[in-house]
Amino acid sequence: MKQLTTVLKTAALLWMVWGLVHILAGIMTMKGILTDDITASITGIADAVNPNSLQMDYPKATGAIIGQHGFNLLWIGLVTFIAAFYIWKGQTNAIFIAALVGGLADLGYFLFLDLGGFVKFVPGTMMTLVSSLAIILSFYVYFKRRQTSIPA
Repeated sequence: MKQLTTVLKTAALLWMVWGLVHILAGIMTMKGILTDDITASITGIADAVNPNSLQMDYPKATGAIIGQHGFNLLWIGLVTFIAAFYIWKGQTNAIFIAALVGGLADLGYFLFLDLGGFVKFVPGTMMTLVSSLAIILSFYVYFKRRQTSIPA
């Protein structure tokens, strides 16, 4: 039982880190848009791309789309960060909320940015590994508890 609690708390810590990184990424992305520096927001996201190749006058609609992306990063990070505290306490619903919100956000990131080769390993790909490990650890505990009928 104590080992499962330790594993679940490790998953919670991973989600806390992941959530904080995404809250910061959301703020940084929106900051570029709000200061009328769309290029800064795009180079912040696609950090493996030569920044000179991204320097251009973007239409305002592009800024709006990137701004929305920044807002999504912010709330996704916030929801996952809050869910991590409930995972720490052993709440089963929080495991599913964090996995759905954070996991699906990272799936999109992996498919379009990681596989596209537009991002560096740290922090982008590293955060995908962090969320994947958090999902594996928390569902390991979830299924182990169900198997042994240990309450959450």
